[in-house]
Amino acid sequence: MVDWQLAGKIAEGVAVLQPSGDAEPFKALVRPADESERLVSAYTGLKPLAGVLPVAEAVDRRQWIDANLTSMRDVIEPAAERAAGKLGGTLGGVAGMAAGGLLAVEAGAISGFLAGRVLGQYEFPVLDPEAPARLLFVAPNLGHAATELEAEPEPLLYWVALHEITHALQFGGVPWLRPHLAGLVRELTGALSLDPGKLFSGLPGLDDLKGLLDTVREGGIAALMLNPEQRDLVDRVQAFMAVLEGYAEHVMDAVGATVIPDLPELRAGLERRRADRTGLLRVVEKMIGMDLKLRQYQLGKAFCDRVVELAGIEGLN
Repeated sequence: MVDWQLAGKIAEGVAVLQPSGDAEPFKALVRPADESERLVSAYTGLKPLAGVLPVAEAVDRRQWIDANLTSMRDVIEPAAERAAGKLGGTLGGVAGMAAGGLLAVEAGAISGFLAGRVLGQYEFPVLDPEAPARLLFVAPNLGHAATELEAEPEPLLYWVALHEITHALQFGGVPWLRPHLAGLVRELTGALSLDPGKLFSGLPGLDDLKGLLDTVREGGIAALMLNPEQRDLVDRVQAFMAVLEGYAEHVMDAVGATVIPDLPELRAGLERRRADRTGLLRVVEKMIGMDLKLRQYQLGKAFCDRVVELAGIEGLN
């Protein structure tokens, strides 16, 4: 139903418009990945159930787009097929083609935008807990970030590696985590309304302009498509992701000082990079929910830092 070839072309077109940097210093990943695994495992106590983590891969934006669209396909296609089946008949075919084209444009635009910003990612098919995972580092984006932050390549690479290796040990070392996430995503996609007449059923009326603005500010433009029950489910997913991201952010700081001499300066620079957006980027990020991702880092880290302060890493685990 969704034209994924079109999505890929759009993603490439959007990605190429964004600045990139020298990728070469970020292709030597064996030592940073191995050292990060040793440090994170020693601090958290997490060990990969399979004995080893995925091999760290330096990828370009096209390769990251391919991986991201593959993951999106696994989530979007079942929901799109249900929508087409509900419409049925000739109308379903026509509407399905139109919807498929629209979804391709949206998926491609989002992937292309993110392909210019993501530094690293622990990637796996969300709905298939048994499928192999990948550990990806987007080398041209790391090169651009190093220039932006005026940072040396090695400490920046170590900092990103600590974050992504933490995610790899979370999902690779806690047996219930990937099935739990898959269950949340299935519940979320299953709850989304397939009836166009009900899409805005939970939306405050135009006479409640403050309520409308509050809805967008708290949940992004996507929140306009959700009824109250669906927003509650999204809140649960956001809280879960905030703990995952906050855990990784806490670990980065807790063990980073051993391999990153100027950790406070690098942390401050990356926080500025996350927050420093032009007006257009802010609009785009609000539309795709990236601003909620930034809040996950902030709120999740504050939560995890406080838990460790009170109960140690064992309490956080």
